[in-house]
Amino acid sequence: MTDVIAAAPAASKTRGAFMVETVTWVQHWTDELFSFRTTRDPGLRFSSGQFVMVGLEVDGKPLVRAYSIASPSWHHELEFYSIKVADGPLTSRLQKIKVGDEVLIGKKPTGTLVLDGLKPGKRLYMVGTGTGLAPWLSLARDPEVYDRFDEVIVTHTVRNVADLNYAELFEKDLREDEILSEVIGDKLRYYPTVTREPFRTQGRITDLITSGKIFEDLGVPPLDPAVDRLMLCGGPSVLADLKTILVERGYEEGSLASPGDFVLEKAFVET
Repeated sequence: MTDVIAAAPAASKTRGAFMVETVTWVQHWTDELFSFRTTRDPGLRFSSGQFVMVGLEVDGKPLVRAYSIASPSWHHELEFYSIKVADGPLTSRLQKIKVGDEVLIGKKPTGTLVLDGLKPGKRLYMVGTGTGLAPWLSLARDPEVYDRFDEVIVTHTVRNVADLNYAELFEKDLREDEILSEVIGDKLRYYPTVTREPFRTQGRITDLITSGKIFEDLGVPPLDPAVDRLMLCGGPSVLADLKTILVERGYEEGSLASPGDFVLEKAFVET
């Protein structure tokens, strides 16, 4: 019997600073949120948690914005989690994509939400609001995260219960995954919160941290810069509030050049 050797994926077409990738999957969660996946050029390398420019060609020119890559660095496709803005220059168009359509993907992933921006620690909090969950979708599926930390807590704060997209991934799928479940074990915790509807955990994540309720609910000690590390992703106002809370508790912001106790991503705007 002759062995069959699979051909390596073909390199993607390029257009200037962008690769042209094909949409393989689209999921509309609500009237305001959707996800999609595309093919991935075999030459594209990124660290879980980084972002890349994503968009469409409009009138012969690229129209793009920064998107966290929601798929882990080892995955053969690229996944993204997006808002829909009715009059947004990009998302008003992007939300209409279908399987088989082409999108532009930047060639140079970057970003601060990477493990190497943090000092060693015991417990990692990934604090996200809205589509700020995206980088945690990547990092929570990266085995290196569990090599570095004894406990990994993903928080997701949204307005409405219907916005808790990917809850099943954290509550069920990862625990049942044939490979990742062995890596993750019982290290991963998922803490969803809702601000505008009744839910088992209600309130803004900033309030839940300052009141101590999140730590009471999870059965863990209050934040301690000696052992706890945090990654933050969300709107500018909540990031500013979270940074203030952490700095007041003795935390130092980190970067690749100078690892610290927490990192945050400032690159995102609604379009």
